[in-house]
Amino acid sequence: MLLYRASSSLGATAMVMFLFLVVALAVVVAAVTLSVVSGGESSPLPEVAPERFQDPLPPDRPVNRADVDSLRFPLAPRGYRMADVDDALSRLGAELAERDARIADLESALAGVQAGPRTAHTSLDKPAPEDRP
Repeated sequence: MLLYRASSSLGATAMVMFLFLVVALAVVVAAVTLSVVSGGESSPLPEVAPERFQDPLPPDRPVNRADVDSLRFPLAPRGYRMADVDDALSRLGAELAERDARIADLESALAGVQAGPRTAHTSLDKPAPEDRP
């Protein structure tokens, strides 16, 4: 009989603790809901403008390594904004392709200049008049 009374007393205590926690949770949820909903004009959680990408890549000169290292994209709910990343990568790809084409042109021009002096040099100047005795 004593064992039954002790176990029923523990069950009642556990039930009271559970009900106390449920009531406390309900009070906290109600307080937070009221503070957020009844904010009006001076709401505690104002609307935040979404963070937009500001292109730090220089428009007036080619992109260098420091520009790429300083490139940071704003976070979106699902990672980075795909359009911003795609635009930056497209620009970098275009500039790299343009730079590669320019390097190829300069290398071919240099090869042509270096090959030129090995041929016989012909002068377009008139020959100097010879002195006849």
